[in-house]
Amino acid sequence: MILMRTLRKDYARFAREDDLDEDERVGDERGWKQVHGDVFRPPSNLVLFAALLGTGTQLATMAFAVILCAIAGTYYVKRGTLVTAVVVSYAATSLVAGLVGGSFYARNGGRLWIKNMATIAGLFPSVILGTGFVLDWIAVAYNSLASVPLGTMFVVTLLWAAVAFPLTLLGTIVGKHQYGVRNVPCRVNPVPRLIPERPW
Repeated sequence: MILMRTLRKDYARFAREDDLDEDERVGDERGWKQVHGDVFRPPSNLVLFAALLGTGTQLATMAFAVILCAIAGTYYVKRGTLVTAVVVSYAATSLVAGLVGGSFYARNGGRLWIKNMATIAGLFPSVILGTGFVLDWIAVAYNSLASVPLGTMFVVTLLWAAVAFPLTLLGTIVGKHQYGVRNVPCRVNPVPRLIPERPW
């Protein structure tokens, strides 16, 4: 409570001082007060950062849902139910990835929303499916019993294309239009503050 009151007073003072010249500014400028105008600057690689943020939120939501169902005892019926639940819940929570990634991208001034949506929808699944296909081909080459049938891999890819990709598209559009308004508590400096080099 006290911290929020102090931050609110500081933000109000910074807003007043933005209109003053450098010579007229007075006060203690140390620590976070020096960089307050640079905190809300968009990251340099906004598309990738928004995709990683959306995918991370999706994975956290998926893990939470799977753990809740495991606590309820729904996975102890037959073998392979947990893996099926992970794949289906990943596809179902794709809406969350699009919503979080698309809203973050729009709030930070991103204009290439189709590229953002494709990166959110394809970054994690392409890495996982690509790794899975390579490992499966290696297992088939060695005649291993651990290889996944090609039909199963095709069904997982079809599930991504028919369910996860459209949900990510929908989430990106909703996030862009509903939650994409930039609302920061202080003004962002037009020129980033120089960070001095430190010898390590």
